[in-house]
Amino acid sequence: MNGIEISVSGRFPRVAKLYGEYHEYAGGDMESFLAGVRKNVKADIFTFVQPIEDRMPKYDFPRQPDPVAVLPIETYEKWWKQTINDKTRNMIRKAGKKGVTIQHVEFNDELVKGIKEVYDESPLRQGKPFKHYKKSFEVLKEAHASYLDRAVFVGAYFEGKLIGFIKVIIVGKSASIMQIISMVAHRDKAPTNALLGKIVEICAERGIQNLQYGIWSRRSMGDFKLHHGFQEVELPRYFVPLTARGRVALGLKLHRGLMDVLPGKFVDYFAGLRTKWYLHKYRSQLQS
Repeated sequence: MNGIEISVSGRFPRVAKLYGEYHEYAGGDMESFLAGVRKNVKADIFTFVQPIEDRMPKYDFPRQPDPVAVLPIETYEKWWKQTINDKTRNMIRKAGKKGVTIQHVEFNDELVKGIKEVYDESPLRQGKPFKHYKKSFEVLKEAHASYLDRAVFVGAYFEGKLIGFIKVIIVGKSASIMQIISMVAHRDKAPTNALLGKIVEICAERGIQNLQYGIWSRRSMGDFKLHHGFQEVELPRYFVPLTARGRVALGLKLHRGLMDVLPGKFVDYFAGLRTKWYLHKYRSQLQS
């Protein structure tokens, strides 16, 4: 659709959204865009959010708040001295003391080889199977070549080897983190903290006013986000019925994901059980 990739998931209802949600937005003439979606996409509902800097609702479609994690940026100095606490500052300093260097890097084959080594370290991440584990070089290169005209890559290196990286996509005066990951074996060197610190510095230099890091959730690296100054920001999320099935599903509130319906304690409990199961299932690979 107009050069924007759209993904569709679910059965009833089938929900379509931008594949690169938060990294790109359906702007311009929304009515024309939706007419194209209705014509070309086999789905019952199309959902989209407004950009971070455009938070006031502007459309009459059904909507609900979409909580995302956003770090307001004025200057790097203010973030360093006033936003984060001593413990977080010490973690960032720790990386340098342990011999980790943080570099703004270009996207090339060498970087992709390093990314593959980082990804192949463990089959699990955050207690569940890691989707990039053991993917081929060619597949990873194609996947990470997205938005190269707006992408910023920063790598964390120890003794000349990539041990972590962050990829950020610039969207106007805002930016969104597409990936941030480090090797578990080097966690004691705090490379992830140092990577985030460097990207805040780069954003401040470029006049980026907001850095977005996924959804706001204490279950999804919530403490890490909180300690680095991210705040909960509610963006308007719209749900546009494309078919009669879509209108029925919206009326019955079937467009909401299961995680939005279940109590938080219930979700946390089963997430813990899931983690234990995967640790047992992949124990041989984790020990190798």
